[in-house]
Amino acid sequence: QVQLVESGGGLVQPGGSLRLSCVTSGFIFSNSPMSWYRQAPGKERELVAQIFSTGGRTNYADSVKGRFTISRDNAKNTLYLQMHSLKPEDTAVYYCRAYRFGVPYWGQGTQVTVSS
Repeated sequence: QVQLVESGGGLVQPGGSLRLSCVTSGFIFSNSPMSWYRQAPGKERELVAQIFSTGGRTNYADSVKGRFTISRDNAKNTLYLQMHSLKPEDTAVYYCRAYRFGVPYWGQGTQVTVSS
């Protein structure tokens, strides 16, 4: 069974930093492209960042480019999102997405709140 467990969210002040983690099991992590999505109250879920299975290519939403970094540790089956210079508009539930045999799977999400 595919399992995706996000962690690392919390309450931070504007300008602060957080690192999110997604610990996975139940599939060959190194074969899967991975993504982070987020969803704020009243808004649609949006793609934040994605990384190919090789780790050699990444893509970012314009709103986070230059502030967030997606990475993966294939030895630990873990996906990361390093977030710097956080803004109130970054407040959302952040979700990890994986693929197994072309089928997408989602974690339960971790809450990030940016507020003074």
